[in-house]
Amino acid sequence: MVVTIVADVLGKENNGTTIACMNLIRHLIESGDEVRVLCADRDKKDLPGYFVCPKLYLGFVINYILKKNEVSLARASKKVITKALEGANVCHIMTPFNLGRAAMKTANKMGIPVTTGFHCQAENFTSHIFLKNSRFANRTFYHAVWKIFYNKADRIHYPTRFIRDFFEHVIKADTPGVVISNGVNDMYRKKESVRPKELEGKYIILFIGRLSDEKSHRVLVKAVAESRHKDDIQLIFAGCGPRKGQIMRCVRKMKITPPIIDFYSRQDLVDIINYSDLYCHPAEIEIEAISCLEAISCGLVPVISDSPRSATKYFALDRNNLFRCNDEKDLAKKIDFWIEHPELKKEYSERYIKYAGQHDQKACMEKMREMLKEVYEEGKN
Repeated sequence: MVVTIVADVLGKENNGTTIACMNLIRHLIESGDEVRVLCADRDKKDLPGYFVCPKLYLGFVINYILKKNEVSLARASKKVITKALEGANVCHIMTPFNLGRAAMKTANKMGIPVTTGFHCQAENFTSHIFLKNSRFANRTFYHAVWKIFYNKADRIHYPTRFIRDFFEHVIKADTPGVVISNGVNDMYRKKESVRPKELEGKYIILFIGRLSDEKSHRVLVKAVAESRHKDDIQLIFAGCGPRKGQIMRCVRKMKITPPIIDFYSRQDLVDIINYSDLYCHPAEIEIEAISCLEAISCGLVPVISDSPRSATKYFALDRNNLFRCNDEKDLAKKIDFWIEHPELKKEYSERYIKYAGQHDQKACMEKMREMLKEVYEEGKN
């Protein structure tokens, strides 16, 4: 097949959408397909198979916010879009933003079948304009993207059943949806990992994800301050983003051991997961926390927010793996429970490894390819 992938947001592999996009690109190429990538990343301009549009300027304030989040959006160039789509058998669009909508319109006119990804919750947008908890703003977002984008697609890829059911409930419509996990790379496995000397004797609690408001890092910081074992705990936040300063201010206020905050390579992350003691995922908003799946694939027992706006809670195997959303006292109780029950934690470690096996990345990416192929065959007929 000749597949054109449209990525309004590509950039570094430091967020779930970009990682999912690059995993699909790599799998299609390995499967012998021709892949074209339409994006706004100037550093990709001379790479084979990449078609680069100019960056979109939305004013100083919005572009400043995008820059802080290491995101660049594309200004749709009809010439570049048409060139990327000429001769394509199918087009897969990652997000419903400016470039994606323009590519959808052009592909529809050219008679090219289109599949889309559902990787963006309303709150990922409204949190930046201080309307994260506005039911009206979030529902308006979902109705808008359905009307101007998703209802024009031949298939919609949902990473979880949770987000498909939620979206269809809000828009009051059935969609041509396919639920496929983004999958976990097979490098995330339990192994021996040497803990750095400076961390010896510490109980390491890990969280992996962007440093953004909806990830609720401060709930974890406050929970550690409430823990009976707070002096023994070392937090590691593996990620980058605009909320680092906010997190550190909370740390100073709570007077806990300063966390280690950094962005790590995949191999370094596997090592960190394997020498950590517990994984905590306080995020309030999440379509599919692959980072949590990566942690439990290595046998790290999780404690997850039971947020009604997050799919991650469905990874919990026991009530002690869940805490009440945004309740640092309840999270502290669960942290203390696992610290004080090491034998039970060891048992649950093995259970989580078995559970995570159903999210094998190669199998998930092959399902994605089958979805694209199915839509292509339908288009031919």
